[in-house]
Amino acid sequence: MTLGELIDKLGGKLAQGDGELAIHGVNSAEAASPFELVFAEDASSATAALGSYAAAVVLRAGATTAYPAGKAVVEYAEPKLWFARAAKMLAPVPPATGLHHAAFVAPDATLDAGVMIGPGAVIGSRANIGADTRIEAGAIVGDGVVIGVHCRIYPRVVLYPGTTVGDRVVVHAGAVLGADGFGFVRDPETGEYTQFPQQGTLVIEDDVEIGANTTIDRGALAETRIRRGAKIDNLVHVGHNCDVGEDVILVALTGISGSSSVGKGAVIAGQVGIGDHVHIGPGVILGGQSGVFNGKTVTTAGMKPGTVLFGTPARPLKQVLREQAVLSRLAKRRGKEAGSGE
Repeated sequence: MTLGELIDKLGGKLAQGDGELAIHGVNSAEAASPFELVFAEDASSATAALGSYAAAVVLRAGATTAYPAGKAVVEYAEPKLWFARAAKMLAPVPPATGLHHAAFVAPDATLDAGVMIGPGAVIGSRANIGADTRIEAGAIVGDGVVIGVHCRIYPRVVLYPGTTVGDRVVVHAGAVLGADGFGFVRDPETGEYTQFPQQGTLVIEDDVEIGANTTIDRGALAETRIRRGAKIDNLVHVGHNCDVGEDVILVALTGISGSSSVGKGAVIAGQVGIGDHVHIGPGVILGGQSGVFNGKTVTTAGMKPGTVLFGTPARPLKQVLREQAVLSRLAKRRGKEAGSGE
């Protein structure tokens, strides 16, 4: 693909160089070849990028005072974003190898054009897989599962019956989608537990990415839904009946209990624990290891944009730091008083 073609699709200004320059891929400034693209976000990284062997550099206008001769330069307000989008366009497309002889596909499953099924994969009865989707080695697609177009299901993924996956979804190795939620009813007399019905569905909307070994449970009687563009890290658990909003970020080791919701654009950092029937409002940012108690609602009302909430219960980080400073002073004072009394 030429640099000019990338600019036509992604925007930006060709500040210097030839639009017919061929770009084969992306790389870091340290490792780039004369056929690759690099990016820079500030003056320091601009110096390194412009001094590299890269064919072209994308950066902000004004990041440096001058461009070296012979270096193609694209100016864009968000160079890292431009670079990431270019990387997707330049990434080589894996070959469409069709149906592997060691895969099993139910006779009544539907596979559209360009579908690849890897060795040891199992495609259940009445499953429907959209065009150009890849189901890799050992993945299991349950009865009646629907998967959209241009998806990639990595090895050992399990999609239970009742799961629907949209278009351009990526599910990394070992993820389990649509398993029963953890719902049990206790007999107060005997102490025994009986499972509450787990017969709902799971809907994964378009452009979602799900990390390795993540688990998302189906609804109990209704549905669990992961909305468009959500990005879920490795080792995340989403319980039954949850609703995760558009463009939400869930970072590794986060756990969301049943019947909770996360609003559009929220960022949930690593090891966050969210109780059941919780509502996290749009745009909320929960810092790592924060906790939200059952039934609580957390919103950005009255806070500045970008405010980070932290701790258990989650509250503004500045408030947490003030509380810790007060506790530290009290502890020191108590220690001095105890010492003076001896």
